[in-house]
Amino acid sequence: MKKIVVIGSGISGLSISRMLSDEYDVEIVEKDPKFGGLIKCERIEGNLFHRVGGHVFNSRNNVVLDWFWSHFDKDKEFLSATRNAKIRLNGEFVGYPIENYLYQLPEQQLKPIVNELMDKLSEEKLQTTDYSNFKDFLIGNFGEELYKLYFGPYNTKIWNADLAEVPLEWLDGKLPMPKLREVLLSNILKNEESTMVHSTFFYPRRDGSQFIVNRLSEGLSINCSYQVQSIDFIENKGLSINNNDKIVNAIVYCGDVRQLSEIVHIKDDALQLAMKNVTDLVSNGTSNVLCETDDNDISWLYLPEEIFKAHRIIYTGNFSETNNEGSNRKTCVVEFSGKQDQQEMIKELGNLPGNLKPLAFNYEPNSYIIQNHNTRKNIALLKSLLKPYGVFLLGRFAEWEYYNMDKCIEAAMELKEENF
Repeated sequence: MKKIVVIGSGISGLSISRMLSDEYDVEIVEKDPKFGGLIKCERIEGNLFHRVGGHVFNSRNNVVLDWFWSHFDKDKEFLSATRNAKIRLNGEFVGYPIENYLYQLPEQQLKPIVNELMDKLSEEKLQTTDYSNFKDFLIGNFGEELYKLYFGPYNTKIWNADLAEVPLEWLDGKLPMPKLREVLLSNILKNEESTMVHSTFFYPRRDGSQFIVNRLSEGLSINCSYQVQSIDFIENKGLSINNNDKIVNAIVYCGDVRQLSEIVHIKDDALQLAMKNVTDLVSNGTSNVLCETDDNDISWLYLPEEIFKAHRIIYTGNFSETNNEGSNRKTCVVEFSGKQDQQEMIKELGNLPGNLKPLAFNYEPNSYIIQNHNTRKNIALLKSLLKPYGVFLLGRFAEWEYYNMDKCIEAAMELKEENF
């Protein structure tokens, strides 16, 4: 059997390994001591800590759903939930997405927002796809007032980027694509949000996304604490990893694409230049705090106001009761952009709702990726130059795409279909 090494053991690496393992000799190598990438979790005195975010599963792609559920018993091993997200504004909770819950805003904020939306409707200016960047899209569809109140501050906080430099296509499929008449009707009829992919979701009854990691890893060869330092191409032999420590026919690289220029030593000037052209891509890290919280029925709480450094609270204790086994209260994860001082985070927790008590902290240096207008072109070129040598890019940080779990699986399917 042809031998394939998958570099990285997150959801992308695990998925492609399972898809290829029936036909190939597949080994996963992982630089960390524990496999699972961004979706791994740990127990803190019985409480489940999603160390990076709070990962749930759903998909609009039936092929992805069929593949996923072929590995799990949906009824016995998962819970089904309806998303109950809120936004914290002016000390109150407003429904999410905000454009469907404008009626919950104070009158002095609501009037200028509605006036702008009515002007756009009467002038027929709304064009959801004809914008070159994220900022123009938000202002063009929702108006200056709603942008200043929510969309601008929240997205600037979470992405830590100039929204005018963020290409709109990067967030295709991840944004609510508004239809102004439906927005206005939703506020009149008070309809609940149901169009986003995770408006309903599935969550493991026990151990959260770590349960998914553990199941998908079963039967796979995973070599943890293995650092890939070099990749060479040897004519008529294949790819050499770490000076012939491993000789393989193909590599699926799920690591950080910015590091490839230091690792890949193939003598190809065009390839070397393409790798150097992606070394300056920008990513954001996140600081996460596992907390006890007062009882509530919220799933996500978004924090756009500048008085808070945190940008959201994920109420993972509401996803499954088994997440709270070390406490007589519910648990949640408070997420901050970037690396934050622990004492400053503790201080801010006292100003957030829920009488939060910190239980554990985690800093992830790379959580969110930021594209610029050349990113996709540069990644596509790099993929085309790596392919003849048998090296393939897959996943959030290798393809520099903001993939959720379902999109990682979908991308793995496409890679297998096109190349193996």
